[in-house]
Amino acid sequence: MHETSTTKNITVIPGDGIGPEVVNAALRIIAATGIKINAEIHEAGAKAFQKGIESGVPKDTQESIDRTRVVLKGPLETPLGKGNRSANVTLRKMFETFANVRPVREIPGVRTPYSGRKLDLVVVRENVEDLYAGIEYMQTPGVAECLKIITKPGCEKITRFAFEFARSEQRKRIHCATKSNIMKLTEGMLQRTFEAIAPQYPEIEAKHILVDNCAHQLVMRPEQFDVILTTNMNGDIISDLTSGLTGGLGFAPSANIGSEVAMFEAVHGSAPDIAGRNLANPAALVLSAAMMLRYIGEGKAANDIEQAVLVTFEQGIRTADMAGDTPVCSTTQFTDTVIANLGRQSQTASSRDYKAFRMPASEGTVDYVEATTRHTVGIDVFVESTDMPLQLVDKIESKLGGSPFKLLSVANRGTAVYPPNGTRGSLVDHYRCRFVPGEGSDVKESDIVDLLQRVSAVYTWMHVEKLQQFDGVDVFSKSR
Repeated sequence: MHETSTTKNITVIPGDGIGPEVVNAALRIIAATGIKINAEIHEAGAKAFQKGIESGVPKDTQESIDRTRVVLKGPLETPLGKGNRSANVTLRKMFETFANVRPVREIPGVRTPYSGRKLDLVVVRENVEDLYAGIEYMQTPGVAECLKIITKPGCEKITRFAFEFARSEQRKRIHCATKSNIMKLTEGMLQRTFEAIAPQYPEIEAKHILVDNCAHQLVMRPEQFDVILTTNMNGDIISDLTSGLTGGLGFAPSANIGSEVAMFEAVHGSAPDIAGRNLANPAALVLSAAMMLRYIGEGKAANDIEQAVLVTFEQGIRTADMAGDTPVCSTTQFTDTVIANLGRQSQTASSRDYKAFRMPASEGTVDYVEATTRHTVGIDVFVESTDMPLQLVDKIESKLGGSPFKLLSVANRGTAVYPPNGTRGSLVDHYRCRFVPGEGSDVKESDIVDLLQRVSAVYTWMHVEKLQQFDGVDVFSKSR
């Protein structure tokens, strides 16, 4: 066993459903290694929502995390249909845990279609931006909008994190998975950032891959992957796919890591149907606890726990969620067996030789990407209308007399419908009208205000976007 003279302070959130059972299992196993942990127990999730705490995260929980900077967390519920935001998302945003790390490896004795292929990969997912920023609006009663927010500083942090993580685990290859062929500005920003930073890590092979092809390749030949770097929503989907390759979410640990705070949790949900029945599989939470120990510098204990879990599976120990004819053991029995196996080594999967991990620095200031020149070359105005495209164009153009703007194009659901181009398709009451100034004119703020007043004389508008050039380059999507 590993002995340490220093007590480590951590915040423990038992969570909802089976959370307290699997968290208790992890704490028992940590204690059995000899590591001294001072666990500050706090709540979040369903109980907090029931008390009327809108965020699902009480103030005393926040204060504990501010002190300890390390969290071991059980699964949290978000009540459906109540308007509550996910407490999980709140915690990630509150403490800027921008990197989600999902390791996936073949589990000895757990049979899947991929058994024997020695899968051992990690998904590194950007964790606070993208569509999961949760910025949504109803544009009309039948048209919803969600803003996809991708930032250059966010891309730089997650990319550097991925390379530093790969270096710490002596991994050899990173695939950056994006949908940059369609979303050239947002998803493309991660690809461009990845390709700019990759040469700084010459010992690591860097490849870009389209995310749909990545999903395809994960099913066809998953052993080619070592580390996969991707955006938030893509990462959510891809990481669940990778967990399915090796047995499911019951074996999937994860970490949410930021510059100052790190949270460790299982990927699976709270499983309220089996809560309190001593049936839950604690493996994912126990493996998450091992990741936590490695993060706080207790690498030997982390390796011992991981190896003990693997040995337990090699012995045929099975919880209720695992298929097979082997008699089912309880949560407590699984935990007792892991404790008994501490110090033993797996016959099928050795420990990695981990090195110190260097986090990307946090400046503590507002990140700013400077452009030498900035120029507004047009305006997109989104309007609500049940008129057909040519009717809409006639009404708007009738209001443009004396305006510096002309109506260049109209689109519906992203498809150009004016000028007429033979496109056929369903229309909704949500049009994007693109206006550009006359030749040689500059767009002034007062011109935009005037244009909106003219448009509002005939239609309700709900959204406006400037069409800009940075350093002489158009930075907006073209009409399709």
